[in-house]
Amino acid sequence: MLPELQVILDIQELDMKMIRLMRLKKERMKELQHIKSLRQELSQQQADKEKEIIDLNRTITAHEAKIREIQDKIKKLEAHQASVKKVDEFNALTHEMTQSEREKIATEQLTSDLIDKRNMEEEILEKIKLSLRESEESSRNLEEEIANSIHLINQEGQELHTSRETLAKKADPEVMRIYERLLNNKKDRVLVPIENRTCSGCHISLTAQHENLVRKGERMVFCEHCSRLHFWQESEKVEGTAAATKRRRRRTGV
Repeated sequence: MLPELQVILDIQELDMKMIRLMRLKKERMKELQHIKSLRQELSQQQADKEKEIIDLNRTITAHEAKIREIQDKIKKLEAHQASVKKVDEFNALTHEMTQSEREKIATEQLTSDLIDKRNMEEEILEKIKLSLRESEESSRNLEEEIANSIHLINQEGQELHTSRETLAKKADPEVMRIYERLLNNKKDRVLVPIENRTCSGCHISLTAQHENLVRKGERMVFCEHCSRLHFWQESEKVEGTAAATKRRRRRTGV
């Protein structure tokens, strides 16, 4: 292996751990946000339902006031009718009272429907409040567990970052620059060994000439397919790994 790549290989192991930690942290943050979103949604439903009930109460109050006005009007018409002597005027008052009575009945029916609707909405509101309380109680422990998990992830991430900075000081600046550019692009391993004349990054076959260049370890060699950096890994270093198993099977003809 090209000597400059050994420290990069060590740095890469730290970077892979950091990437896995960041993905885990992102998942945990998403879980936390989901819990908060559910609670916010219930809180918004409660606020909307409370406003709806307030509006219904206002409308019911206005209709009840209108019913009282109509009742007062009917009483005045009845009093006036008792004092009139002309038939035409008596009939006119009767017609007006009939119209007022119809308006009162219609308004009472509308008010009754609104009261039924308010009662139903109040029942729904109580269910929303109950769901919100249960959600707050059940999610409290889960939120604490997620928060502790994120705290531990941050701690481990900081330790990895410190170790990486120490190793980075030992790395060749130009090789480090190339490595970080590839890492930022792929967010995955970019310094990979050749296994059975195949790039272990993109799993595409390579030429014998390419393999020989990597085996010599005299300069950096990039995969012509995925642009990853290749290094040669001696067989004793991979003994017991998946790559070693593949080679053993090919030798034995299994």
